[in-house]
Amino acid sequence: MIESPPLWMWVIGFLLVLGPLVTLHELGHYLVGRWFGVQATAFSVGFGKELAGYTDRRGTRWKLSALPLGGYVQFAGDMNPASQPSDEWLALPAEERARTFQARTLWQKALIVAAGPVTNFAVAIAILAGLNLAYGRVEVPPVVQVLAEDGAAAQAGVALGDRIVSLNGEPIEQFEEVRGFVAPYPDEPVTLVVDRGGRQLTYRFTIRSVEEQDRFGNRFRIGQIGVGSGDGQLVPVQPAESVVLAVRQTGEIVETMVIGLWQVISGRRSVEELGGPIKIAKFSGEQLSLGWPQFIHFAALISINLAFINLLPIPALDGGHLAFYAAEAIRRRPASQRSQEWAFRTGIALVLALMLFVTINDVATLPIWGR
Repeated sequence: MIESPPLWMWVIGFLLVLGPLVTLHELGHYLVGRWFGVQATAFSVGFGKELAGYTDRRGTRWKLSALPLGGYVQFAGDMNPASQPSDEWLALPAEERARTFQARTLWQKALIVAAGPVTNFAVAIAILAGLNLAYGRVEVPPVVQVLAEDGAAAQAGVALGDRIVSLNGEPIEQFEEVRGFVAPYPDEPVTLVVDRGGRQLTYRFTIRSVEEQDRFGNRFRIGQIGVGSGDGQLVPVQPAESVVLAVRQTGEIVETMVIGLWQVISGRRSVEELGGPIKIAKFSGEQLSLGWPQFIHFAALISINLAFINLLPIPALDGGHLAFYAAEAIRRRPASQRSQEWAFRTGIALVLALMLFVTINDVATLPIWGR
């Protein structure tokens, strides 16, 4: 039976996820900018018309805006899309110009820009570390205890009791690692090495593509080889270990995102798997309905998504700015203001077009259409 949380839960979940994460992202920019002596003229949660706000003693206008799809920090002197010195900036009094973003050195500007995504990564690691500390981790030896007779592994010759040694040359220590090497690669070849009674056997076959559906009716295309594990052992996690484990989990999630994005670009996955604000709201409501632990874990995933997307080398995103700074460091001079402005305008157009596409895609996949 397909369950569907009420619409109000979508809205509450969306605001509880995106609001704090965007605020923390922008707070990262703000705090590092302030550390380097840059004055912030505005800090906005959301875009568009201001709904409420106040101006602090440093002259920063803190405000809540009407469109809750992001946020921004506006630094003093930010007068053009590329944040480059201009005639208007040069006309400022020397004391005022010294407090602007453009007056900072290249490495300082890079740190200010990188601070947003880094903050999102730090938030995700903190959340995952907290969950690891609270719930521990399950250790399951990589031994085949369940084998689907019509599965790809069984058809290739894998047997019950085989211990999985490696997948595509990567050693396997816990059974949960198998899913990470299989699920993102439907219809792709795999080399599986097992230990059977002290002998190592190698099998080569194709991972099968399977469409799964969760309790909410969401469909996912994943890879499966038809093997399962037995019961695992719950192991408590110490504070330091929880952080190390969280860093590794974050890296695995980022790797999955890179793989998924490349599969969409190369045509191996449908663009329908991309999601925007409506899909985030839908998933937020669904995870909220499952309970706080699931919802908090989902928030960590979204935080990693925000960091990853913002680091893409697309002009207008943080990654685009960092790419220009890297080029400037190599060339020993910045690109021309005109070329940067054109690049950032193109980047904004690309981001807006992508937002429109994923929003249309989100609407088309809503359950109201009977899909």
